[in-house]
Amino acid sequence: MKVKGFAMLGIGKLGWIEKEKPNVGPYDALVKPLVLAPCTSDIHTVFEGAVGDRHNLILGHEGAGEIIEIGSEVKEFKVGDRVVIPAITPDWRSLEAQDGYPQHSGGMLSGWKFSNIKDGVFSEAIHINDADMNLAKMPKGMSLEQAVMLSDMAPTGIQGAELANIKSGATVAVLGIGPVGLMGVAGAAIHGAGRLFAIGNRKVCTDLAQEYGASDIIDYKKGDIVEQILKATNGRGVDATIIAGGDSNAILEAVKMTKPGGTISNVNYFGNGETLPIPRLEWGNGMAHKDIRGGLVAGGRLRMERMVDLCTYKRIEPEKMATHVFDGFKNIEKALLLMKDKPKDLIKPVVICDDL
Repeated sequence: MKVKGFAMLGIGKLGWIEKEKPNVGPYDALVKPLVLAPCTSDIHTVFEGAVGDRHNLILGHEGAGEIIEIGSEVKEFKVGDRVVIPAITPDWRSLEAQDGYPQHSGGMLSGWKFSNIKDGVFSEAIHINDADMNLAKMPKGMSLEQAVMLSDMAPTGIQGAELANIKSGATVAVLGIGPVGLMGVAGAAIHGAGRLFAIGNRKVCTDLAQEYGASDIIDYKKGDIVEQILKATNGRGVDATIIAGGDSNAILEAVKMTKPGGTISNVNYFGNGETLPIPRLEWGNGMAHKDIRGGLVAGGRLRMERMVDLCTYKRIEPEKMATHVFDGFKNIEKALLLMKDKPKDLIKPVVICDDL
């Protein structure tokens, strides 16, 4: 049996292809998508070759759907269950998982399988490894727009706050307020940030950042963002900076705006270049006690269940980021190209797969 998917045909090339339906192992599941969303990472993958030259690789890592087949050893799920699919699906029986880093199971970043080392979710049938450990049930009443944001945007942005070691009342800056950065703002707020700077320019994003808890907006078009932050903090800088967007200079800017003893947390995907710059003097010649931390989100069922609870108990409202909603699996290409073009009114496009 053949299934249809939207794929990277080569660097800079996109198209629809057909492949054999994935085989389901004893611990695996097959899911029909109900909702999908493209990510800026897909743009890096296709148009920058960020993970190398891939041919006929089905794209996508954000989705939720309905289980259509399960393996013989799957215990927690059944056919017909509606589930959130995490972007990161580790091998939980790996040594890396036992060591506390499941996202690197099988090698660095190898927990990120979809559209990296296996076909992604922009398919009529999505293969899930280790289903009991990687899927989470969608609660009754959860909207599809909300569910799809739990794959990657919410857990990644909130991990930015977790990695930042935010203390109650701390001054925090979020650099880049696209979807991940907006969830970084929300995450910083629920982790106890006091003054909370959101660095961005597009009104649709700055408005939502304030709704999510930002106290100050720093507009990069109104001057150097480091100078603006230092002026606003009387030269002290912030306790923590979350990098959720930007080019390689984002690391440099973050180190400059973070005070000694502070933390720089990176959840941004740097898709090109060989090195990232660290300013020597502002890093105290290497001795400023400025922590630089970065990590791929862990993924997995527990993480997804906790994201579901954050929504259920109204700690976060990620569905508000869905500014462009398309009906029909066939509109994946339109949604993906929107992420490439980034019109001013866009935060996140979502595709409801009501034609499957």
